[in-house]
Amino acid sequence: MGHDGGSPVGIYGQTLTATDIFTGWTETEAVKNKARIWVFAGLKNIRGRFPFPILGLDSDNGGEFINHPLYEYCLSEEITFTRGRSYRKNDNCYVEQKNYSVVRKMVGYRRYDTEEEQEILNRLYRFLSFYTNYFQPLRKLIKKERIGAKVRKTYDTPRTPYRRVMEIPEIPERTKGSAKTGGLRV
Repeated sequence: MGHDGGSPVGIYGQTLTATDIFTGWTETEAVKNKARIWVFAGLKNIRGRFPFPILGLDSDNGGEFINHPLYEYCLSEEITFTRGRSYRKNDNCYVEQKNYSVVRKMVGYRRYDTEEEQEILNRLYRFLSFYTNYFQPLRKLIKKERIGAKVRKTYDTPRTPYRRVMEIPEIPERTKGSAKTGGLRV
């Protein structure tokens, strides 16, 4: 997500958003620009903050994601690498929703283009991670059925991403223990 302030001229900051589809766990990272070196470093930082191993990466189709270094990294780390369909901007709806509810609602639409602003955004994102993952319950869609012209949606009981992580039996207790401490690193 770009922080161009309405003027896409020059170099300006970007925010990477990573969301686990199953739990809703979300991490964000501000990077200098869309250059693959910064995106790659940002993704590695995000990976270190997830309380469980990342098994797959489903990226946008931009060159900042679709490149050999990232692909080789995913191969070496045994991370499944896929991408969205061409010309389908809404394929990553989980991330798009978090781009609004986490990033835009908190930092707005201003232009952020200095290293100081990037550092401030990243400090803010550490606090937001704690807030969104431990205190913001999510409802997950369980079922959708069409009844004539209407669509009836059924949701599960709202739970925070942290609570969803704690309920997964495949996640080792040691990993769950590190998530219980909050992992707030500022």
